[in-house]
Amino acid sequence: MPHFPVNHPARPLYRVLSGLIGVYILVFGVWGVAETIGDPLFDRGSHWALGLRTNLAFSLASVVFGVVLIIGASRRSNLGHYMNLTAGVVFMVTSILMMSVLQTEANFLNFSMSTVIVSMLFGLILLGTGLYDKVGPQEHAEAELRNRKHPVADVHMR
Repeated sequence: MPHFPVNHPARPLYRVLSGLIGVYILVFGVWGVAETIGDPLFDRGSHWALGLRTNLAFSLASVVFGVVLIIGASRRSNLGHYMNLTAGVVFMVTSILMMSVLQTEANFLNFSMSTVIVSMLFGLILLGTGLYDKVGPQEHAEAELRNRKHPVADVHMR
């Protein structure tokens, strides 16, 4: 069973970091919608927003993901924890899939290599923030600390 740290002291920092990523994605999506409005949904034109290539479909998806990340970062429950883990996996998988079809007609989100790199970085950061922003009662945090300070574990530290 995985041991996610409960009530990590840097949890507010991680929530701010995921919120900033959400704000960037939301601004990118709104800017992209403004740039690509009137174009076909999966157009492969050369529209750029905040340094990343986009089309209307990718911009609309970015608006939705940005709002979801901001909502997750603003909640003080485990909702943000699960949202960040899920969004991190989605960003990582999407960036790998889009990188594999980058120079083909299957590039329906109009990714460029810079978009792949930024999506990969956002995925890694969101996975990291998702791993450390779990909230729980003090008893769970103390039990997790006891597991890390177990005498058997201390033998291997010497």
